[in-house]
Amino acid sequence: MPEPVPPQTPRTPEQIAAAATELRVVAGRLLRQLRAARADSELTMSQAVVIGRLAEGPATVADLARAERVRPQSMRVTLTALEDLGVVERTPHPTDQRSVLMSLTAAGHRLRRETEDAKQSWLTRAMTEKLTPGELDRLMDAVALLRRLVEP
Repeated sequence: MPEPVPPQTPRTPEQIAAAATELRVVAGRLLRQLRAARADSELTMSQAVVIGRLAEGPATVADLARAERVRPQSMRVTLTALEDLGVVERTPHPTDQRSVLMSLTAAGHRLRRETEDAKQSWLTRAMTEKLTPGELDRLMDAVALLRRLVEP
């Protein structure tokens, strides 16, 4: 039978704030490392985010702009660049003649997979090479806690 876990000492607001700062800094560094793992990609960060959104399904320019909190004109510029690369295409909206749906082409889906594979490979390798088995267990437990922070 496992030993009971002793009660934790409550953290002060200052300790929590310091931990929040450190988490934010580390999360930013992790995101930069993940971006670097796909450094050979010709996509900007904005373009990669739009490809990620379109991987979930077709969307209008307005929907994409709203989701990314940018002006529709800015989203059109991003989508035009992606169209020029051949990774997105536009089709007529089935119910709104004034709108078009943007979706990924086969090349867009392939690029998305390759980008995700590169990031996944880097992170898996880093976790395996830099963490002990016990640390890896703790990190895997922490992922569930981090998920709770971002869920509604």
